[in-house]
Amino acid sequence: MSNIRIVFMGTPSFAVHILKELVENNYTVVGVITAPDKPAGRGRKLNESDVKKYAISQNLKVLQPTNLKNDDFLKELKELKANLQIVVAFRMLPKAVWQMPEFGTFNLHASLLPAYRGAAPIHWAIINGETKTGVTTFFIDDKIDTGEVILQESTPISNEETVGSLHDTLMYLGANLVVKTVDSIAQGKISTKKQPELEEKFAPKLNPENCKIDWSLSATTIYNKIRGLNPFPAAWTVLKNNDEEISVKIYGVSKIIEQHHFDEGKIIATKKELKVAVRDGFIIINEIKLSGKKKMDAKSLLNGYHFSSEAKMV
Repeated sequence: MSNIRIVFMGTPSFAVHILKELVENNYTVVGVITAPDKPAGRGRKLNESDVKKYAISQNLKVLQPTNLKNDDFLKELKELKANLQIVVAFRMLPKAVWQMPEFGTFNLHASLLPAYRGAAPIHWAIINGETKTGVTTFFIDDKIDTGEVILQESTPISNEETVGSLHDTLMYLGANLVVKTVDSIAQGKISTKKQPELEEKFAPKLNPENCKIDWSLSATTIYNKIRGLNPFPAAWTVLKNNDEEISVKIYGVSKIIEQHHFDEGKIIATKKELKVAVRDGFIIINEIKLSGKKKMDAKSLLNGYHFSSEAKMV
């Protein structure tokens, strides 16, 4: 694609695969924009983004601006002489950046827009019990995830899907869609459609508050929330056991819908099974992590941890 000069913008592993697909298909990537290095871990060693690591391995020029409106950055960006910019899991761009290239700037979003605009579309599709999602390419405008749609592709969500498995499915689907989008732009065969004005399904940023389990909800609602946060960042709750209150992350679960006489949140533990009573059944915990401990399967926990008869999740 000799007439297309791409600047790629992204930060996490999801974006790496899309950049890799462009490089391996011999598109001309003249620059990569990614987040500044951040101190991490006990030694506060500077941590490079996944996109930066890959870009350096391919000898691509990397820019890491702290301010996207900075004159020096805008000058450097212009000097790359890109005519197309591609954004995958980055941050909101100022108009001076997204309007710069001749063919515009498009974004890959991991939902079927206009549904699930926002920071965490993969998680919220599962949390809300959707049976279908997908990926969308769209031209960026001055709002978040509202620009004209170029292409979309859908995929089913199974009842056992976790955010980890769906993340990978959408990553591969997205890479193919980005390539199709670039080809359409290069061939001058692009056509877009406006997004509908209103859409009630949003994908807000995840935080400790919206990742906490509410044990008063239905088994299906709780089950969807846990798998929609498994393995990252993980749904959490508080375990009350005798005088202890322990923060707990819950990963793999299954559910049973049946009537019972237990209080919501009550823990029923046997030598082989750990389950929590909810309004209309039970959540069976298969994988769990107690604060300060390693993640383990429930049987391993039951071998070395004693639940009192009054133990509950709150």
